[in-house]
Amino acid sequence: MKLLFSEHDIKIYSVDEITAYIKGLLEKSRVLQDIQVKGEISNFLHHNSGHMYFDLKDENSIIRCAMFRGSNNNLKFEPEDGAEVIVKGHVEVYKKRGNYQIIVEKMELAGKGALFKKFIRLKEKLEKEGLFNDRFKKLIPQIPRRIGIVTSLEGAAVRDIIKTIKKRFPHVTLTVYPSLVQGDEAKYQIVRGIEVLNQLKPDVIIIARGGGSFEDLWSFNEEIVARAIFKSKIPIITGIGHEIDFTIADFVADKRAHTPSAAAELAVPDILEIKYILLNFEKLLYKDLKKIKENYAQRVESIRERPIFKRPIILIEQYIQLIDNEKEQIIRIFMNGNEIFKKDIEIIKEKINAFNPKAILKRGYSITMIGAEIIKSVKTIKPKDIISTVLSDGEIRSKIE
Repeated sequence: MKLLFSEHDIKIYSVDEITAYIKGLLEKSRVLQDIQVKGEISNFLHHNSGHMYFDLKDENSIIRCAMFRGSNNNLKFEPEDGAEVIVKGHVEVYKKRGNYQIIVEKMELAGKGALFKKFIRLKEKLEKEGLFNDRFKKLIPQIPRRIGIVTSLEGAAVRDIIKTIKKRFPHVTLTVYPSLVQGDEAKYQIVRGIEVLNQLKPDVIIIARGGGSFEDLWSFNEEIVARAIFKSKIPIITGIGHEIDFTIADFVADKRAHTPSAAAELAVPDILEIKYILLNFEKLLYKDLKKIKENYAQRVESIRERPIFKRPIILIEQYIQLIDNEKEQIIRIFMNGNEIFKKDIEIIKEKINAFNPKAILKRGYSITMIGAEIIKSVKTIKPKDIISTVLSDGEIRSKIE
């Protein structure tokens, strides 16, 4: 068979060459290098490297997206499956797999973007003022007697709260302040409910509503609601929407629950758990008291076996003997001290006598005086002076020639 053409007649490309060619075409497109695309997030993955990977889809198509760590650090929300977003970036080919994808540089929520920006601004403002600070958080009482609730009477939230509380801890009193939880008027009624319940002084207040869209929950993102919660003297638990929903009220509240039922669980203890704890405590207490009783019984028996209780007079005899010993010691000290005292007196007497002038005169000495003064030198006398010579047994008067 004769070949009409050979492989040398046409160009055969490698996979890499084709991929590179397509990549080059995309990179030359002004439209694809600066685009904005609206769609719904699916298969979202926030990799531990910090990069985000997800699909962006609409009713007919899906396109792969990547948002690297340097771009997503400034995101004002946490992307999740089902969120409708607008992404801004450029299209390129991932050569390793031959897939085209959008490299996302910016992303914002679609539809509620304006509201979300308002949410972020208020959150940053109140956070700077310290309304979210943990040091202002009030403790939730462990066993409340009265609970106030601010919510709508028409929704399932109030029924879920009452049912949960009555099941867990039926002995508590509930006071419900009916309020709108959606619409322009709702924020004023919620604030009024907080103020009224503060006057009634329950142990804790629950603010709740069921799930809804971001717009439906907006009443709980109002500044006056946030400041009323912060101002409250009564600790407040919020149970607004579902687990993924966060409102400004949640950040200010003393405790946040992800649903109204969960808020009720935080507000009251489980009576079955309390009974179980008390039962165990009773067992431990009985065990400890029994042990204490046995220890004291052993101590009493040990005391009863002591000699003092068998022959009490032994204690008195010991003290009598001690007194006698002390008495003898005191007398001995006194006698020794008296002898020493006598000897000291004799020594003092001898010293006094040794310096007594009369004693000196008895030893043959005399004192010569002129008038009342003692003559210490012949230079102090002159002829015709009358002098006195004092001896041990008398006095001689003389005249100086």
